[in-house]
Amino acid sequence: MSYLANRDESLLVYVDGLQNAHAMETQAIELLSRQVERLEHYPDMEARMRQHIAESEAQRARLEDVLRSHSEGAKSGTSTIKDAILGLGGNIAAAIHAPATDEVLKNTLANFAFEHFEIAAYKTLITMADALGDPHGKAAAEACLAEEEAMAEWIDQHIAQTTLIFLNRTDAGIVASH
Repeated sequence: MSYLANRDESLLVYVDGLQNAHAMETQAIELLSRQVERLEHYPDMEARMRQHIAESEAQRARLEDVLRSHSEGAKSGTSTIKDAILGLGGNIAAAIHAPATDEVLKNTLANFAFEHFEIAAYKTLITMADALGDPHGKAAAEACLAEEEAMAEWIDQHIAQTTLIFLNRTDAGIVASH
C-alpha cells in the first residue's frame, strides 16, 4: 500500500528534509567547534567532540552526494541560506553558554538534546527515502543515524563523569566552567 498520494510533492518534501539535515550538520560543526576550544579540562570530551566534528563533516558530504543525485528536482542542492542561518545559530548557542559558571554542564545537556534531534531527523529521512525508493539516500541517512546514536550514547555514558569533574573543580576553587 502506497502512502504517497502525490509522489512529486513528497519528493520535494524529502529534498527539503535533506537540505535541512545538511544545514543541521553545518550547525553541529559550528556548535561543536566553538565548544572544543574551551574544553582544556575535559580531555575525553574534547577528543570525542573533535571526532564527532569529523563525523559531522562526513555526514554533510554524504547529504551533499544524495542531494546531487536529486539534481533534476526543482529544489535540489544545498541551501546556502539555511546553512548560513543554522551555522550562525550554532555559534550563538555556543556563545550563550560561554559566560555561564556551569558552561560545560549546560553544553552537555544541550548536546545530548541536539543529538536526539538529529537522530529523529535521520529516522524521518530514512522513512522518506524508503517510501520514495531512494536506497542511496536511505543508506546515507542510516550511516548518519548510527554516528548520531553513538555520540548520544557517549554523552549519556559520560554525563556523570563530566558532572563530577565539574564539581571537583568547583570545590577546589578552580574555574570549573571549561
